[in-house]
Amino acid sequence: MKLTFFGAARAVTGSCHCVECAGRKYLIDCGLQQGRDEKDNSALDFSPGMVDAVIVTHAHIDHSGRLPLLVKQGFSGSIYCTRLTAKLLGIMLLDSAHIQESDAQWENQKGKRAGKAPVEPLYTVQDAQATLDLLVPVEYGQRVKLADGAALEFVDAGHLLGSAEAQLWLTEEGVTKKIVFSGDLGNLDQPIIRDPQPIQGSADYVVTESTYGDRLHAKTGSYKEELAAIIDETMAKGGNVIIPSFAVGRTQELLYFMREIKEEGLVKSDPNFEVVVDSPLAKEATEIFSGDLNGYLDADAIAAIRRGHLFQFDNLTLTETVDESKALNADRKSRVILSASGMCDAGRIRHHLKHNLWRPECTVVFVGYQAEGSLGRRLLEGADSVKLFGEEIAVRARITRVEGLSSHADQNGLLDWMSHFEPKPQQVFVVHGDKDVTVTYADLLKDRGFAAHAPDYEEVYDLLENRLLAPGIPPAVKESLPSSPAGTPAYRRLEEAGQQLLTVIRRNKGGANKDLARFADQLLSLIQKWDR
Repeated sequence: MKLTFFGAARAVTGSCHCVECAGRKYLIDCGLQQGRDEKDNSALDFSPGMVDAVIVTHAHIDHSGRLPLLVKQGFSGSIYCTRLTAKLLGIMLLDSAHIQESDAQWENQKGKRAGKAPVEPLYTVQDAQATLDLLVPVEYGQRVKLADGAALEFVDAGHLLGSAEAQLWLTEEGVTKKIVFSGDLGNLDQPIIRDPQPIQGSADYVVTESTYGDRLHAKTGSYKEELAAIIDETMAKGGNVIIPSFAVGRTQELLYFMREIKEEGLVKSDPNFEVVVDSPLAKEATEIFSGDLNGYLDADAIAAIRRGHLFQFDNLTLTETVDESKALNADRKSRVILSASGMCDAGRIRHHLKHNLWRPECTVVFVGYQAEGSLGRRLLEGADSVKLFGEEIAVRARITRVEGLSSHADQNGLLDWMSHFEPKPQQVFVVHGDKDVTVTYADLLKDRGFAAHAPDYEEVYDLLENRLLAPGIPPAVKESLPSSPAGTPAYRRLEEAGQQLLTVIRRNKGGANKDLARFADQLLSLIQKWDR
């Protein structure tokens, strides 16, 4: 029974972990690497055809974005997720596939002029559709049998509509172990969705996120009033409020706040200010958020639905076409523009930044986490200018953030969630955080009596014996490794066999010298045969 870390190990994005039990392999998430974490999204560290099932904690692309690649390269098993995660994946993976195809087309247009060989998209819309056909929706609290000796149950993580903590019960050699994956844990008192729920009972192992494991969210009063004040001030100056917002989850939260701001008349300079959601994906997601949410909403959201609608209000526009998007920058009417992506590394938000960053009367408001290396992070850190579409753009607009809109638990929230495990787990693995943050939070857990550490990339842990089987690759070494093509399925299978061989070698440490020498001779003979 083994646990291997293939992503988000001392990194924020690219979540992907593998549990092996009784000859079967289960992936927990398979996300895209983003920002500074990105190394080579096309290179999976395992043979997809040898994976038996996938468990998806939520629909965000850093947890789900490589699922179509997994299918493209041979995976054909079941993909388990909550009902609302399945609905959101239905739009997000297709959108991601469109982006992959468009990026490849753009690269090939440039490459053809430069005489370069054509590149293929990471995956296609057809691959994404094939992925959606494998989804198995599961409700919170529903125990699902994955195979003999393996069961799954989801608990509400309070991070995104449908987000889940995954509980796994695994049995091998007559021994059962319970392992819990936190997924991304939500902040308290978010609009629409419920607070994250603690796991009931004990767990042998816990894999926990640590995005804000080294800090607390700022307490600046009411987030709604703070946001309204920013809009009021900007509208009075005749500028635009530009909000880079993740299309799924964050945009819907902001619409919820905008409705309340208008109902309460908090913007005095222009009480009927225009709000534009400039993202086709956000438009589709908002329709899902307006559908059957039974079992997923908090009490305030249920009350709002009974009064009318969560997101509808006067002077709200949801754009769809490129022409509609361009028209927003063709006039100087003041408005609030919500557009994706939330870290400003792709999508229509970059066009809005190009047309507004240089205007001192405008404001750019960040409402979510900005990964190291992202354009959003550079703006927050005070960049004087940024390059957009080959043009250097001066940063003259006000750059600010509304801390309270974070959808991640802060340090206190993470610690509170961990405090419900009694007795304490045998081992806690800290993942999904900047490399220094994972170590900081792991040390904090140690101070509170937990056995905890931040695993390295490709670390392998024995869950039956509670011991490290194979050390991983430290961040400094991983960052220095050259990117390489993923290779054929047969090659990836060979790489996986090599990793298994290394594990076997380490297990034999301390064995009889005669046996070790014979093992070495066999390996050297094999190496000489294939070293060509």
